[in-house]
Amino acid sequence: MGMYVAAAVVFIVVAWAALTYNRLVKLRNMVREGWSGIDVQLKRRSTLIPGLVETVKGYMGHERNLLSEIADLRSKSLQAQKIGEKGEIETALSRSLGSLLAVAEAYPDLKANQNFLEFQKELTEIEDQIQMARRYYNGTVRNLNVAVESFPSMIVARLFVFVPAEFFAIDDASDRQAPRVVFGDQG
Repeated sequence: MGMYVAAAVVFIVVAWAALTYNRLVKLRNMVREGWSGIDVQLKRRSTLIPGLVETVKGYMGHERNLLSEIADLRSKSLQAQKIGEKGEIETALSRSLGSLLAVAEAYPDLKANQNFLEFQKELTEIEDQIQMARRYYNGTVRNLNVAVESFPSMIVARLFVFVPAEFFAIDDASDRQAPRVVFGDQG
Protein backbone atom coordinates (compact mmCIF):
# COMPACT_ATOMS: atom_id res chain seq x y z
CA MET A 1 0.00 0.00 0.00
CA GLY A 2 2.85 2.39 0.85
CA MET A 3 4.35 1.86 -2.61
CA TYR A 4 1.11 2.94 -4.28
CA VAL A 5 0.96 6.09 -2.22
CA ALA A 6 4.60 6.88 -3.01
CA ALA A 7 4.01 6.21 -6.72
CA ALA A 8 0.90 8.43 -6.66
CA VAL A 9 2.84 11.26 -4.97
CA VAL A 10 5.68 10.95 -7.51
CA PHE A 11 3.16 10.93 -10.36
CA ILE A 12 1.40 14.04 -9.00
CA VAL A 13 4.70 15.90 -8.55
CA VAL A 14 5.90 14.98 -12.06
CA ALA A 15 2.53 15.92 -13.59
CA TRP A 16 2.53 19.25 -11.72
CA ALA A 17 6.12 19.96 -12.83
CA ALA A 18 5.25 19.15 -16.47
CA LEU A 19 2.16 21.40 -16.40
CA THR A 20 4.10 24.21 -14.74
CA TYR A 21 6.95 23.87 -17.26
CA ASN A 22 4.49 23.99 -20.18
CA ARG A 23 2.82 27.08 -18.69
CA LEU A 24 6.20 28.82 -18.35
CA VAL A 25 7.09 27.95 -21.95
CA LYS A 26 3.75 29.37 -23.11
CA LEU A 27 4.30 32.58 -21.15
CA ARG A 28 7.86 32.96 -22.45
CA ASN A 29 6.63 32.53 -26.03
CA MET A 30 3.92 35.12 -25.45
CA VAL A 31 6.61 37.56 -24.31
CA ARG A 32 8.60 36.83 -27.47
CA GLU A 33 5.46 37.33 -29.56
CA GLY A 34 4.77 40.61 -27.78
CA TRP A 35 8.29 41.87 -28.43
CA SER A 36 7.97 40.85 -32.07
CA GLY A 37 4.86 43.05 -32.33
CA ILE A 38 6.75 46.02 -30.90
CA ASP A 39 9.72 45.35 -33.15
CA VAL A 40 7.54 45.28 -36.28
CA GLN A 41 5.98 48.65 -35.41
CA LEU A 42 9.36 50.18 -34.56
CA LYS A 43 10.73 49.01 -37.92
CA ARG A 44 7.70 50.49 -39.69
CA ARG A 45 8.33 53.81 -37.97
CA SER A 46 12.04 53.61 -38.71
CA THR A 47 11.30 53.03 -42.40
CA LEU A 48 8.99 56.04 -42.46
CA ILE A 49 11.44 58.47 -40.84
CA PRO A 50 13.85 59.06 -43.79
CA GLY A 51 10.98 60.04 -46.11
CA LEU A 52 9.49 62.32 -43.46
CA VAL A 53 12.86 63.97 -42.81
CA GLU A 54 13.51 64.48 -46.54
CA THR A 55 10.07 66.00 -47.04
CA VAL A 56 10.59 68.37 -44.14
CA LYS A 57 14.19 69.33 -45.03
CA GLY A 58 13.17 71.51 -47.92
CA TYR A 59 10.83 73.57 -45.77
CA MET A 60 12.73 73.80 -42.50
CA GLY A 61 16.09 75.44 -42.88
CA HIS A 62 16.33 76.47 -39.23
CA GLU A 63 15.57 73.09 -37.68
CA ARG A 64 18.58 71.17 -39.00
CA ASN A 65 19.61 70.18 -35.46
CA LEU A 66 16.24 68.53 -34.84
CA LEU A 67 16.40 66.67 -38.16
CA SER A 68 19.93 65.40 -37.49
CA GLU A 69 18.90 64.38 -33.95
CA ILE A 70 16.03 62.31 -35.39
CA ALA A 71 18.36 60.67 -37.91
CA ASP A 72 20.89 59.92 -35.15
CA LEU A 73 18.25 58.43 -32.84
CA ARG A 74 16.90 56.31 -35.70
CA SER A 75 20.38 54.85 -36.27
CA LYS A 76 20.85 54.17 -32.57
CA SER A 77 17.44 52.51 -32.41
CA LEU A 78 18.28 50.15 -35.26
CA GLN A 79 21.50 49.14 -33.47
CA ALA A 80 20.08 48.75 -29.95
CA GLN A 81 19.94 45.16 -28.73
CA LYS A 82 18.71 45.35 -25.13
CA ILE A 83 15.07 46.09 -24.38
CA GLY A 84 15.86 48.79 -21.80
CA GLU A 85 18.27 50.54 -24.17
CA LYS A 86 15.76 50.29 -27.02
CA GLY A 87 13.07 51.76 -24.74
CA GLU A 88 15.20 54.78 -23.85
CA ILE A 89 16.09 55.48 -27.46
CA GLU A 90 12.53 55.00 -28.68
CA THR A 91 11.22 57.36 -26.00
CA ALA A 92 13.69 60.03 -27.14
CA LEU A 93 12.80 59.36 -30.78
CA SER A 94 9.08 59.69 -30.09
CA ARG A 95 9.73 62.97 -28.28
CA SER A 96 11.83 64.30 -31.19
CA LEU A 97 9.22 63.29 -33.76
CA GLY A 98 6.59 65.05 -31.67
CA SER A 99 8.77 68.17 -31.65
CA LEU A 100 9.17 67.91 -35.42
CA LEU A 101 5.41 67.77 -35.93
CA ALA A 102 4.95 70.70 -33.54
CA VAL A 103 7.57 72.79 -35.37
CA ALA A 104 5.87 71.93 -38.68
CA GLU A 105 2.88 73.96 -37.52
CA ALA A 106 4.91 77.12 -38.22
CA TYR A 107 5.28 76.22 -41.91
CA PRO A 108 1.94 76.59 -43.74
CA ASP A 109 3.37 75.30 -47.04
CA LEU A 110 4.66 72.17 -45.31
CA LYS A 111 1.35 71.56 -43.56
CA ALA A 112 -0.34 71.68 -46.98
CA ASN A 113 2.17 69.29 -48.60
CA GLN A 114 0.41 66.02 -49.46
CA ASN A 115 3.50 63.88 -48.75
CA PHE A 116 3.94 65.46 -45.33
CA LEU A 117 0.27 64.96 -44.49
CA GLU A 118 0.50 61.30 -45.48
CA PHE A 119 3.68 60.82 -43.42
CA GLN A 120 2.04 62.55 -40.46
CA LYS A 121 -1.02 60.31 -40.72
CA GLU A 122 1.09 57.14 -41.00
CA LEU A 123 3.30 58.20 -38.11
CA THR A 124 0.27 58.79 -35.90
CA GLU A 125 -1.10 55.33 -36.78
CA ILE A 126 2.26 53.69 -36.11
CA GLU A 127 2.62 55.46 -32.74
CA ASP A 128 -0.82 54.12 -31.78
CA GLN A 129 0.22 50.61 -32.84
CA ILE A 130 3.45 50.89 -30.86
CA GLN A 131 1.49 51.84 -27.73
CA MET A 132 -0.89 48.88 -28.21
CA ALA A 133 2.03 46.51 -28.79
CA ARG A 134 3.82 47.91 -25.74
CA ARG A 135 0.78 47.32 -23.54
CA TYR A 136 0.41 43.74 -24.81
CA TYR A 137 4.12 43.03 -24.37
CA ASN A 138 4.24 44.47 -20.85
CA GLY A 139 1.17 42.41 -19.92
CA THR A 140 2.86 39.21 -21.09
CA VAL A 141 6.05 40.18 -19.25
CA ARG A 142 4.03 40.73 -16.07
CA ASN A 143 2.39 37.29 -16.40
CA LEU A 144 5.73 35.55 -17.01
CA ASN A 145 7.45 37.38 -14.17
CA VAL A 146 4.66 36.51 -11.73
CA ALA A 147 4.95 32.83 -12.69
CA VAL A 148 8.76 32.85 -12.50
CA GLU A 149 8.83 34.59 -9.13
CA SER A 150 5.86 32.90 -7.40
CA PHE A 151 5.99 29.82 -5.26
CA PRO A 152 5.74 26.94 -6.16
CA SER A 153 6.22 27.59 -9.91
CA MET A 154 9.53 29.30 -9.14
CA ILE A 155 10.95 25.85 -8.35
CA VAL A 156 10.37 24.67 -11.92
CA ALA A 157 11.41 28.09 -13.29
CA ARG A 158 14.76 27.94 -11.51
CA LEU A 159 15.29 24.30 -12.39
CA PHE A 160 14.82 25.05 -16.12
CA VAL A 161 16.42 28.54 -16.03
CA PHE A 162 13.36 30.68 -16.75
CA VAL A 163 14.22 34.27 -15.89
CA PRO A 164 12.06 37.36 -15.47
CA ALA A 165 11.69 39.43 -18.65
CA GLU A 166 12.36 43.14 -18.92
CA PHE A 167 9.49 45.61 -19.30
CA PHE A 168 9.47 48.04 -22.23
CA ALA A 169 8.94 51.18 -20.18
CA ILE A 170 9.15 54.93 -20.34
CA ASP A 171 12.18 56.02 -18.35
CA ASP A 172 11.67 59.78 -18.47
CA ALA A 173 9.69 60.81 -15.38
CA SER A 174 8.41 63.95 -17.15
CA ASP A 175 6.57 61.70 -19.64
CA ARG A 176 4.51 60.32 -16.75
CA GLN A 177 3.35 63.71 -15.50
CA ALA A 178 -0.05 65.03 -16.46
CA PRO A 179 0.11 68.11 -18.67
CA ARG A 180 -0.52 71.44 -16.98
CA VAL A 181 -3.82 72.91 -18.12
CA VAL A 182 -4.66 76.55 -17.43
CA PHE A 183 -8.14 77.93 -18.03
CA GLY A 184 -8.96 81.58 -18.42
CA ASP A 185 -6.85 84.69 -17.97
CA GLN A 186 -3.79 84.38 -15.76
CA GLY A 187 -3.59 88.14 -15.36
